[in-house]
Amino acid sequence: MRRVQCAKHVAEAVGAIDRGCEIYGLTKGQWSLIDLIEYCLETTGPAALTISTWTAANADITFANALFKNGSITGLKFLVDYSFPSRQPAYCAALREAFGDDAIRLSKNHAKFVLIRSADWNLCVRTSMNLNENRRLESFEISDSLELCSFLEDIIAELFESQQKTFDMTPAEHTKAFLTDWGESRADGEADADDPTLKRYFGDGPLDNDLRRTGVTYE
Repeated sequence: MRRVQCAKHVAEAVGAIDRGCEIYGLTKGQWSLIDLIEYCLETTGPAALTISTWTAANADITFANALFKNGSITGLKFLVDYSFPSRQPAYCAALREAFGDDAIRLSKNHAKFVLIRSADWNLCVRTSMNLNENRRLESFEISDSLELCSFLEDIIAELFESQQKTFDMTPAEHTKAFLTDWGESRADGEADADDPTLKRYFGDGPLDNDLRRTGVTYE
C-alpha cells in the first residue's frame, strides 16, 4: 500500500517525462529515490541503471533487486562511499548478496545521481537523495541527455576498471586511489602519492591541513 501511494505522489510531482526533458522538483520525503527510479522506468521500459549514492537502506536494496529480477532493470552498477561497509555492514552485505561484488565499487563518494539508459532513452537523475527513505526536504532533477549520461558513464567506467578489488582495499588505499589514481590527469602522465601539493591541501590526518576546513583570505 505504501508503494502504491508513493507511486501516486511521484506521478503528481514529476508529470510526463518527454524527450529532451529538464524537470526539477522538491519533495519532503513523501517518496524515495527508488520510487522515482521506478516511475522513470515506466517511461523508458527495461533499462540499465547506474546508481551513485552515499548510503543505501535494506528496503530500497530489496526493491531494486525485485525490479532487477522482474526484468525492469537490465543491468545495474553501484558506486557507494567507501565507509559504507563499516558504517552499515548489514546493508552492505545485503547489497553484495543481491547484486554481487562485480556490480559495486567503493570510493570517497558523496555524489548522488542515477543513469537510466536504454536504446531510446538517456535519463540522468541528479538528486540530493540517497538510496533510502529520508523525510527531509530533498531535490531532484531529471534530464534526457545523451551527452550528460555519457560523461557520467565514462567516469563510472574508469572507476570500475581501476578498482576491481574494491572490497579488498583499506580506507587508506581508497583515499590514495581517490586522490592520485582516479579521475585526475597530470602533465607527465604520472600520479605521485607523495605529491606535497596533495598533502598540503587534502590531508585527512588529525594534524594535516585541509583546504576544505581552513579559512582562506585574499588581499
